[in-house]
Amino acid sequence: MRVVVTPPCRPSLAFVRICTHYFAHAAWLEDGQLLRDAHHLAAIPGVLIHGRLDLSAPLRTAWELARAWSGAELRIIEDSGHTGSPELSVSILDAIARFAT
Repeated sequence: MRVVVTPPCRPSLAFVRICTHYFAHAAWLEDGQLLRDAHHLAAIPGVLIHGRLDLSAPLRTAWELARAWSGAELRIIEDSGHTGSPELSVSILDAIARFAT
């Protein structure tokens, strides 16, 4: 039997490289800087959409940011993890539609 390994598609590889670059540099933020400076975002509305089942990004992180950013709304999607779900997709589209008008 012959095994053929195909390389990842270029857009996926580019995305992984960008993510890795940001993670390697801690997104160029000091530890705690985002929460500490969230008050600067107060006049900017935002929607934080988070899947409760996301093991790679704890819900506590989104919750703390929503508390620190007075212009933000936190939507917790019960049936979703990091890769999403139909309900998460609907929430994203709702948020986009709300800000588009």
